Amino acid sequence: MLNNHSALDVEDYYRESLAAQRHSVLYNDYVDGINRTDFKVFFKKKNLPADLCSTGEQKALLISIILAQTKCHIIAKGFAPILLLDEVTTHLDNEKRDALLEKISALRLQAWITSTEVANFKVLENRATFLKIHEGTLI
Repeated sequence: MLNNHSALDVEDYYRESLAAQRHSVLYNDYVDGINRTDFKVFFKKKNLPADLCSTGEQKALLISIILAQTKCHIIAKGFAPILLLDEVTTHLDNEKRDALLEKISALRLQAWITSTEVANFKVLENRATFLKIHEGTLI
């Protein structure tokens, strides 16, 4: 900046920037973080950004990210988190759904997965505990 502006102007710029940063931190009106960042995903197999993929493809990409983060957590922390996946099988074709459930099973962790369709979990039939809730009551 000193190549194009006077030292006083540069000094004023940095003073104002520092004051703005302090204000942001004090009043939490702009703190950089994951909540302030766009997360871009690219589907390598189709050579497309995720926002141009189908709903099922987008869901599969998101699930892949969640499972990758789960694997990293297991490696880094030495224990598995509990996965809570609500209607995760929705929008997935049978092949992707079964592959997802197999991957979750292979992680050997506790996963709570909801669905309105019992048939979605056929691949886990003898390896999982199934709970049914009807009208707010556990059956």
